[in-house]
Amino acid sequence: MLSRAAWSFVLRTGGLGARGAHSPGDAARSEGRMPPYTNCYAQRSYPMPDEPFCTELTAEQRALKEKEKGSWTQLSPAEKVALYRLQYRESFAEMNRRSNEWKTVMGSVFFFFGFTALLIWWQRVYVFPEKPITLTDEWKARQLQRVLDMKGNPVQGLAARWDYEKKQWKK
Repeated sequence: MLSRAAWSFVLRTGGLGARGAHSPGDAARSEGRMPPYTNCYAQRSYPMPDEPFCTELTAEQRALKEKEKGSWTQLSPAEKVALYRLQYRESFAEMNRRSNEWKTVMGSVFFFFGFTALLIWWQRVYVFPEKPITLTDEWKARQLQRVLDMKGNPVQGLAARWDYEKKQWKK
């Protein structure tokens, strides 16, 4: 990976140790323009980009641009659309179109919920130990009966709310 990055740097700079020649007061020379389709930022908030969408035109597109300088009534609707596509990447209808990205997001969320549920189920079955006997209902009932038999905290606790003669809770 590092060698690929180093080789890419060598190819970009034009060789090992190649530096741009300019004086400290001057601006650096530009080797050329950026490739096409890079500086076109058409958005709903800023619909007029600084540069046209297509900067390098084919022969057909140049002929269409020459035809554009004449009367627009002689242009067909397809040619007008082609001219629009040379200047702008998307129309407002295409910019305002809803994306289906929410489906991917929701699918990912549900996938991870399902994976987490499977992981929790697996842990309950294979990892966690069995419930201790002290958490069973019959154990809790016997423990409560033991506290009542010992008459624990007879003033304000459980024994105060138990009727020992009728063997039921006081109402």
